[in-house]
Amino acid sequence: MSGSTKSMGVLTTVALVAVTAYTVALGSSGWLWFGWVVLGLITLGMAAMHRS
Repeated sequence: MSGSTKSMGVLTTVALVAVTAYTVALGSSGWLWFGWVVLGLITLGMAAMHRS
């Protein structure tokens, strides 16, 4: 796994923790969860590109 893919994985994980904390503290925000899903899909795409 390259450095950029690993960094995206860390960023995605940190974003998940942040969105979850926001949801617990202030209530759910659909846009935050949508953004996290998009970030996760980008991370998975980068990982798939580096494997092939």
